[in-house]
This record gives sequence, structure tokens and C-alpha cells, in this order.
Amino acid sequence: MTRRSSVRRSVLVALAALLAAGALITILVHGQTAGPPIAAPPPGPPSGAGFASVVARALPSVVQIRSPRGLGSGVVLDAAGHVVTNAHVVAGTRSFQVTLADGSQDSATLTGAFPQGDLAVVQLRGARPRPATFADSSRVRVGDYALAIGNPLGLRSSVTQGVVSSTSRTVPEGGGVALPAVLQTSAPINPGNSGGALVDSQGAVIGIPTLAATDPELGGAADGIGFAIASNTARSIAGQLVGHGRVAHPGRAWLGVELRTLPGAGVVVAATAAAGPAARAGLRSGEIILRIAGRPATSVDVAMATLAAQRPGRRIAVEVRGPEGTRSVSVKLGEIPARGG
Repeated sequence: MTRRSSVRRSVLVALAALLAAGALITILVHGQTAGPPIAAPPPGPPSGAGFASVVARALPSVVQIRSPRGLGSGVVLDAAGHVVTNAHVVAGTRSFQVTLADGSQDSATLTGAFPQGDLAVVQLRGARPRPATFADSSRVRVGDYALAIGNPLGLRSSVTQGVVSSTSRTVPEGGGVALPAVLQTSAPINPGNSGGALVDSQGAVIGIPTLAATDPELGGAADGIGFAIASNTARSIAGQLVGHGRVAHPGRAWLGVELRTLPGAGVVVAATAAAGPAARAGLRSGEIILRIAGRPATSVDVAMATLAAQRPGRRIAVEVRGPEGTRSVSVKLGEIPARGG
């Protein structure tokens, strides 16, 4: 996880409003080729001794990534030396020093990044460590065993144990970025784990650890609450970055607005994208968005989390307040425009 995680820039996540249950949690921000093989569903949890063999299978495919901004982790994607990680791990630079699981080092350069989904790909200069095996995350179940492998606090090749706590959380990272359908795990995730591997009982990657949580009332870590981008999402986005250097089809809903939080009132439309969904529906700059798809829009992060849970092409209601009073606007959502590099 990058240095920006260590200063604990956080946002208040309204999981109660977004998920219809649970307490408020503060989330800290700190993962085209044929792609890696997909593993069969694991038959069950390993024995205590069996965890060592699971780690032995997965560990060689997890690397440490160092940039001028800090440390993070990455997972070897293919035999060409592409490594998938979090976009926030590589933000602001294009060249990196990578330490492999065996302690050897290599340099890497940025292939492409997709900040809206917090995923990026870098390519090793010469080293070709073993690619990871990726599981089908659609088959992950609540209660499955999970191991997080990465480099927390710079402690290279560390392993923590837990279970999958949920398979369909939508959580905001802050800065207007929200991640849909992420895995929640009780395996401890600490600064430096970002971009590493969350693996199942067979050593196959089920997710890319990305977020840890803190308790907004007591401060400090909220034990047993961490989030990972699902492996199917990571493979799709990484494959597009490798093949094209950008993400042409992220599968993410787009409203086409620039938002600003208006404390106590909602979010204000600062600008609309020309010919974007909001502009076509008649939303105007200066209007205050009160609700999106029936959910309160109390902040930019909450609004983006609501949008992240939608699909492109869906028609939703957006309730706004402007000089002429309150009105409801029907908007057909688009898809986030292709970006990357």
C-alpha cells in the first residue's frame, strides 16, 4: 500500500444506507492476453499443515513494488512478466523497483492504469516469475477460507489468514472512486498488502486486496474487515490494459457529471459531460442531487458507491433540487469512457 495509505486519508462509508444494514465504517484507501489459468473450485479447507503447501503454491507469484511514493504488492499475471496491482500503488510514476518472492530484484514500467477501478498493470523488465492461477470469483462463497499474501509494512512475503465474509460489497475509496462487488474478508489487510493476492484453500487468487477499515468511533483498525477486488474483475481490466494500454469496456455505469459535496444538503452538479447521460436527461450544473436510484446522495463518495452498484444501460431516477424546486429526472446510464495509460 502506498504512502498515501500510511497517512490514513479516509472517508466515512455509509454501509448502512448502501447495504440496508450494518454500522458506519471508515474505509482507508490504503489490483489483451489470453490471461492466467482459472482454477477449479477448491474442494474444502486445508488442514493446518496444508496451509504451508497453499502458500508455497501462491507465494512465488506475489511481488513487492516500490515507487518513490511508497511500497505495495503485485500479482504475476502472465508469462510475459505482466503484474497486476492497485492503481493507487503506482499512482504518479511510471518506473518501479520490484522484489520477487525469492529476494531477487528487477525493474518494471507501467503498462496502463484504470484509477476508477483501482487497478493497474506493470511489466517486469527481464524477470519471469511463475504466473498466478486465478480462481473464478463468481464461485467464491461466504465462509470460504482465504489467505492474504503481500508485503504489509514492508515485511516481504507476509501471510494472514481469514475467511470470505461477503462476496458483493460496494465500497467507496474516497476521491470519487467506488468499487462494486468486492470481496470482504477477515484476513488482516495492512498497508503494503495493496495489490497483493487473496487466495483460496488451493492457492488460487480470488481477489486483489485493496482496502482496510478503521472504526470511526474508536479509531484504529476495525479488526476483521478488509476488501479485495474480485479476481474476475481484475482479470478483465488487466487483460484490457495489457492488450490495449487502456480499458475500453470497464462494465461500469456512468452518469456523466462532476460532483462536489455540499455538506448537509447533498451533492451539487459542478459540470456535466457534453452529450453524456446526465446532459441528455436535462440535468444542469448547479442543481443539487438529493437521491440517486432511490438512495440518499449525502456525499460524493456515497453517490459514487450507489452508481458503482448500477449497470450501464439501466434507467434510474435522479432527484434534484434547483431554482425551480425539486424534480425527478429519468437517466439512462452510460458506460465509463475508455481510459488508461
